Amino acid sequence: QVQLVESGGGLVQAGGSLRLSCAASGRTFGDYGMGWFRQAPGKEREFVAGISWSGGVKYYADFVKGRFTISRDNAKNTVYLQMNSLKPEDTAVYYCAASMTGRGTPSGDYDYWGQGTQVTVSS
Repeated sequence: QVQLVESGGGLVQAGGSLRLSCAASGRTFGDYGMGWFRQAPGKEREFVAGISWSGGVKYYADFVKGRFTISRDNAKNTVYLQMNSLKPEDTAVYYCAASMTGRGTPSGDYDYWGQGTQVTVSS
């Protein structure tokens, strides 16, 4: 069992930056692939970024490439999402998720989810 708690969301102006964190419980965090997803009001949840268990492989949605960076610190049981050059369309609730496959791929199966953190980007 893995419990995930996101933090770091908030209100920021367009062009600004935020860093989201996702702290995981459990002693096997390093075995899991991790992903960040988001869901805007009235829209389906969508993949944002993913990272393999070792951090060696990363995946990004096209709409965040060059702006967002995913990273992880297995010693701290934490995965991060650095978000730069934020746009109003990035406004959403952001969720982290853990995949027992270890891969963190966009279409992978994710077994555990956090409760989300709100990101609001004003124009």
